[in-house]
Amino acid sequence: MGGEYVNGSIFFYAPNKGAPVFFALAFALSGAYHAYQCVHYNSWKITGLYVFCSMLFVGGFIVRELGAFDYGDLIKYIVTICLVYAAPPLLELANYNILGRILYYVPYHSPVHPGRVITTFGFISIVVEALNGNGASLSANQSLPLWRQDLGRNLLKAALLIQVGVIGLFLLLAVTFHRRCRRAGITHAGLNNALYTLYASTALLATRTIYRVVEYWSIADFHYEEGLDPMTLSPIIRYEWFFYVFEAALMLCNNVMLNIRHPRRFLPKSTKTYLAQDGVTEIQGPGYDDKRNFFITILDPFDLYGTIRGRNKAERFWENNGFDGSNGQRQKLANENDLEAA
Repeated sequence: MGGEYVNGSIFFYAPNKGAPVFFALAFALSGAYHAYQCVHYNSWKITGLYVFCSMLFVGGFIVRELGAFDYGDLIKYIVTICLVYAAPPLLELANYNILGRILYYVPYHSPVHPGRVITTFGFISIVVEALNGNGASLSANQSLPLWRQDLGRNLLKAALLIQVGVIGLFLLLAVTFHRRCRRAGITHAGLNNALYTLYASTALLATRTIYRVVEYWSIADFHYEEGLDPMTLSPIIRYEWFFYVFEAALMLCNNVMLNIRHPRRFLPKSTKTYLAQDGVTEIQGPGYDDKRNFFITILDPFDLYGTIRGRNKAERFWENNGFDGSNGQRQKLANENDLEAA
């Protein structure tokens, strides 16, 4: 039957002893391959977070394995929760970075300055990470007063809701850009493959986040010391397989997918390389620069003030005669060869 509370277990159940070993090894192998790909493609800036997140997962599952043999140890429980919970928001941050690189590749259809994607969404990710870290440590520590445990749960709720909202805005930005490209007749294979991979990764992360929202709402008012019947808890809490399906497996799928469909297979190394408006020609240009103050770019990522003043029009380097392809800085690329460039 299962689902019964195991006396003395911080996890509620007796944690599986084999699953953490599998996931620790799987994330270690995926992370090692990501490290190799970062060296091979020289892409530490765009995909280095995959390596770091893999290390977080490996550490989290190693500690979970130790906790499986000592499931009453509060410290092990807190450490594994904090490490595993910290990685997915950083994977979202990596996706923000990749979208920025995609926008650099077709700058004339970008709804926002490409460099502002990572700074704007990254700032929000920092807030989410702070809420996640503090919330996880407070809510997991059952030796704290109830009001502090509740504070931790509320922080986690806020972090999860912010993540859901940001994922929605992120997808809106990506889809808006994609529709503009399609309307202009740009069907470049590398561009489309990079976007499809980004959509798939975002879907996996969004599913995981929704699972976390449901999970935390199910225990919002529960306290062990209040004498409540633990069997009244949601099955999401009582059965460990929910964690492995909607957390561990989804994040491992995301890691492996990005090993197979690495962003540098589809995108150029330099942000100064962009796709001409014919949709098949790459041009080496001056780059998409933003001379505004860093904090101004966070407050006004779409440069609405610049639009009113006409400044953004002056910075459209792809419309300058010196970079229209007549000066020999063009390189013809057939769409089918883009996937083999790496």
